[in-house]
Amino acid sequence: MKTSYKNTFIIGRQPVLEALHAGKQIDRIFIQKNTGGDVIYEIRKLANDADIPVNVVPVEKLNSFTRANHQGIVAIAGLISYMDLQQVIDHVVSSGELPLFVMLDGITDVRNIGAIARSALCCGAQAIIIPDKGVGAINEEAMKSSAGALNSIHVCRVNSLIKAVDTMHLNGIKVCTAEMTSQKKLNDINWQEPCCVIMGSEDKGIQPFLTKVADERFTIPMSGKFESFNVSVAAGIILYEALRQRGFQ
Repeated sequence: MKTSYKNTFIIGRQPVLEALHAGKQIDRIFIQKNTGGDVIYEIRKLANDADIPVNVVPVEKLNSFTRANHQGIVAIAGLISYMDLQQVIDHVVSSGELPLFVMLDGITDVRNIGAIARSALCCGAQAIIIPDKGVGAINEEAMKSSAGALNSIHVCRVNSLIKAVDTMHLNGIKVCTAEMTSQKKLNDINWQEPCCVIMGSEDKGIQPFLTKVADERFTIPMSGKFESFNVSVAAGIILYEALRQRGFQ
């Protein structure tokens, strides 16, 4: 039996405001350009406090969501609950598990996000870390591509990837990145330590400031001269190597 996922829209200023006050899980808020007022200001403040991404868009974008009177604002109710990174780390460690996390940097294809989540869960990773901006939304397409994995793995949404790296370093978690020019190979990395692997977009790769603070850099050996693997395939290969080294625990 297949699970059905469908995004739910919250339409209008007062409904969005009430949803925020009630602590309802919201994935993203879209506000029409040049829209203001006290309610909009309060919505922005509450969204900022809750680390909910706010996108300023033309009215055509809002009209594509609904034909109702949206009053310049539409929110998308979240399909998953986002977790605090430090709380997830504490939970994983207290459970006696060896941390294995995946950080997504600039991956906008939601099908890749879903596929990465599926591989992560299958290979024993406990959490996926995403930024509040610059990454694809966890929408119904991502949920379908994950085959339900996004309901079973912790997803941490953070407002700064560099701060997330700092948090992991403070907790003794090694941060690793894949890059084409590295002399180290994937299997040269010790994945039997607490680890987080950063996966970047296929066109831009990992942002330089994240590569700079990484503890390990490696390349995935390939046959032939083709440029690279698809990012979700690369994530699966990396995570499976971690699973192999950890002895399929």
